[in-house]
Amino acid sequence: MLKIGDVTFITSAASKSQFIASEKPIIAVCGKSNVGKSSFINMLANRKKLARVSKDPGRTRLVNYFDFGAFILADLPGYGFAKVSKAEKARWARLMEDFFADRKNCAHAFSLVDIRHDPTADDVNMVNFLYAGLMPFTVVATKADKLSRMAANNNVKKIAAVLKCGAGDVILTSAQTRQGLEQVLGRIEGVIELHSRQNTAEDASEEICEDISEVSEGNTEGE
Repeated sequence: MLKIGDVTFITSAASKSQFIASEKPIIAVCGKSNVGKSSFINMLANRKKLARVSKDPGRTRLVNYFDFGAFILADLPGYGFAKVSKAEKARWARLMEDFFADRKNCAHAFSLVDIRHDPTADDVNMVNFLYAGLMPFTVVATKADKLSRMAANNNVKKIAAVLKCGAGDVILTSAQTRQGLEQVLGRIEGVIELHSRQNTAEDASEEICEDISEVSEGNTEGE
């Protein structure tokens, strides 16, 4: 199982020109305001205050990057907060569109939803956006400790139906009890392994192209 060591904050990005590039896979965390993104990140890091937890929704307005050692985590702005101006909502939307437009910015996304409620229209739009962009993602249902086990499992089925994914593809989590942590870490481990294989394949492809180029140049010189 993936082990998380020291986690550090890297930087914040307010526009696509400030997005960071990394040889490590970048995993994004997205969800509506107050869904529990900060608590989820703190659970992964085994830290209480790595990501600031606020009672006021809409506090995350930038893409915040954290170095988790084997991967980079990108905390995206929360969506669906009513008390934000239309101009600010549009700016957040552009920021997220720019982020997911380039696959180099993100290898995988965790789309968070609140287990206590049906997915909102914004949640559905977010997941549809990920589907349309062919972005690999995992649905994470937060705040499982707020419901009984039966109620939580029933709501997982409802969430899966609304978001058009299998119930087994929804990870039920609780930052309070750390439920689901091993499943999330297992999913991250898979993302890291896939990223490594893809990089190895790309390196091999580049070497083959270089060899072909050298052979072609040699044949030309012989002529």
